[in-house]
Amino acid sequence: MKLLRCPRSAAAFALVVMAIAVMSLPSAVPARAEQTGMRAADPSVIRVGGTYVSVQSAGGGIAVRQAPSTAALAAAPARQVWSDTRDLGEVWAPEIVRDGGRYHIYFSAGRGAAHRMYVISSADPDSGYGTETKLRLPDDKWAIDGTLFTFEGQRWFVWSGWEGDTDVEQNLYIARMSSPTTPAGARYVISQPREGWERVVGDPFVNEGPEAVKDPNGQLHLTYSANGSWSDRYCLADLRLRAGGDPTYVWDWYKSNGCLFGSERSTMMPGWDPTLHVDGPGHHSFVLLDGDIAASPPAGPAFPLMFHAVPKGTPYAWENRYWYTGTFCWWGDTTYSRTGVPGAETDTGWSLKFFE
Repeated sequence: MKLLRCPRSAAAFALVVMAIAVMSLPSAVPARAEQTGMRAADPSVIRVGGTYVSVQSAGGGIAVRQAPSTAALAAAPARQVWSDTRDLGEVWAPEIVRDGGRYHIYFSAGRGAAHRMYVISSADPDSGYGTETKLRLPDDKWAIDGTLFTFEGQRWFVWSGWEGDTDVEQNLYIARMSSPTTPAGARYVISQPREGWERVVGDPFVNEGPEAVKDPNGQLHLTYSANGSWSDRYCLADLRLRAGGDPTYVWDWYKSNGCLFGSERSTMMPGWDPTLHVDGPGHHSFVLLDGDIAASPPAGPAFPLMFHAVPKGTPYAWENRYWYTGTFCWWGDTTYSRTGVPGAETDTGWSLKFFE
């Protein structure tokens, strides 16, 4: 099958969608975003063979669904795989990962400043999970939105957290892992919400919901959510690790110069357009085979994505968020620039386009 390159405009994207339909790509890749029947936040979805597996906070615990496509997840039965029997508190943003033939679900639980990361594991995606284990992340500070990935043979854990014990701002941190459940060494800050376009809504200012993906050149990206999730200014942005860079060194990461997926034009990166049908898209999930960034898609047509957002015309509130299916593709020759920090001021490589 001939690969189609990512389109350079919304009109061109429509033509690509038509071509994709003609070529009969799998139905799991929708022609445009669809609002699912799931009134929920923070989707996490992986593909295992021909089955799509999702995880969400539900019923005072965590539920897993399985379906033949992303669009069918909403109608699939939700199986409760873990309940908060120890009254840990609010259960936020579970992330499902497959590593070494086992499934690991990472989630944050707690109340207020007590939020920490936990993990449950099983050989099956929707049963057999045991008691939660607290991840002993370095410095033991407030932590949410954590997930595991492997890059260049090393396991890494990335999350959103506080530098200290007070809610000043949410930074992105990374740490090595010696196993799917064991952190090793220090934590390193790799992003802080210091750019004007990611400080439109604050108290606190946030970088959260990091998701790893590898571009066609093999470079690591962490796309994340910026601005408050309680606002329609919530959006997705990108961190790109320079070629040969050290994931623990903050200045080896280059940040997009604006939102790549958002509903407010003033916050968008030049050349990226705001959404037409939803407000505040954020906390997304790249739907990768086995959730493995080694299976990240090549340059070509659009690939499956899930995100949460609020339908336009609906009051923006947490309770009005839905899961959406969508698509993304790679966008080449994109320069991210910065000033006044160590290292080169520009880095050119792959970025991403997201589509409703």
